Amino acid sequence: MIYKKYKLALAIRVLVLFFMLTILAYLLSIFNFKTTLHLTWVLVILIILSLYCFYSTYQFIFKRFNEIDDFFEAITFRDFSRHFNEISGPKDIRELHKQFNTVTKTIKELQKEKEIQHLHLKKIVNLIDTGIIAYDLTSNDVLLINDSFKHQLAIPAIKNIQFINKRNPKLYQTIFIKNYANNTNINVSIENKKNSFLVSNSIFKANNKSFKLIVIKNIDETLNQNESEAWKKLLSVMTHEIMNSITPISSLAETLQSHIKAHINAPNKSVLNTNDLHIGINSIKKRSLGLLKFAQTYRSLSKITEINLDNVLVKDILNTIESLMLPILKSKSIKLVFNIENKSLQIKMDVYLIEQVLINLILNAAESFKNFENATITVISKINKSGRPIISVIDNGMGIPDVIVDQIFIPFFTTKKSGNGIGLSLCNQIMLLHKGEITINSIENKGTAANIIF
Repeated sequence: MIYKKYKLALAIRVLVLFFMLTILAYLLSIFNFKTTLHLTWVLVILIILSLYCFYSTYQFIFKRFNEIDDFFEAITFRDFSRHFNEISGPKDIRELHKQFNTVTKTIKELQKEKEIQHLHLKKIVNLIDTGIIAYDLTSNDVLLINDSFKHQLAIPAIKNIQFINKRNPKLYQTIFIKNYANNTNINVSIENKKNSFLVSNSIFKANNKSFKLIVIKNIDETLNQNESEAWKKLLSVMTHEIMNSITPISSLAETLQSHIKAHINAPNKSVLNTNDLHIGINSIKKRSLGLLKFAQTYRSLSKITEINLDNVLVKDILNTIESLMLPILKSKSIKLVFNIENKSLQIKMDVYLIEQVLINLILNAAESFKNFENATITVISKINKSGRPIISVIDNGMGIPDVIVDQIFIPFFTTKKSGNGIGLSLCNQIMLLHKGEITINSIENKGTAANIIF
């Protein structure tokens, strides 16, 4: 509405100026030196009025363009503190000022949001344990750097990467100059200590400027931490198992030694019972063999390192499993059911190792039944929602308690009296060699589903 009034006012001014100029042109066409004085004054007045109308129209237009120019100048120099007068002056200019102030307020709010987002981004980036830096390729000014990057390379906060070039040229060449399109393992000396890093970088453009983004990860720290955790778990299990065997061996050996020593010191008083001695030594032998078997079982965890992959019909391997397991399960009154959704499904696998995995999972399922009626183990072959082949061994047994479900893949962990805790660990390793995984879903007193996913 305001701009319609502006257009109307401008049109009136232009028409008035046009009307005056038309009359003036006509009068000038009939003007001569014999013209009356009265006509001369009319001409003078018309000329003055025409000049005034022209000046008024010019000022009318120029004032509004000047206001727009002032606004754009403020925007160009990012002077968002300026407030345009909305109270006094022509109504259309006041409305224009109001719009200017609205735009300025919106830009200020956007800037504020941008600053908040930038602060959030910096906070998030600083929480990441991967080192990140981005810098301008022309000026070498740092756009973004997180604490992890500074910590891993043992550098202070920097504004320009040339600081690193002066301080450690070799590090500068290795990290900042060389290009690593993919994750690359490099060795860098930091404070006279050799460190291994995974590094990758990429170049991106923003605001007609080129920036380089570098991402680094200290492999040594990660490997050392993972290795330390693995050793702690392994030593805990091994210590428990070995101590359980060594304690009775040591106690029995000490008893036998005291009997022999007493007989040597006083043969007449202390008669050595050779039968007891034989039984004791035999017990030590058996427990020693148990320890040896334990060590051999431990070695089997690292024995499988290579696999022979072939395209195998899932239907064929499940038929083999059925012929192997059916007699055992029938003797235990356990029903074995196979459900093959796609009989033409092929999976690239080491058939002997996968058979071992399936046998182990079925035997585990069979042991979950205690006085169960309608005990059933179902083996299902299908493609999951992610398009990955999956074979599931499902039972309706007693399930796995929540407190131990996270520990079942730990080597030597077992709740069975006769178990060695190695079966699921081996199965897990076999699936890792196939670049797959095993998942266990269990509900206590309802059953367990063991899934091998390729």
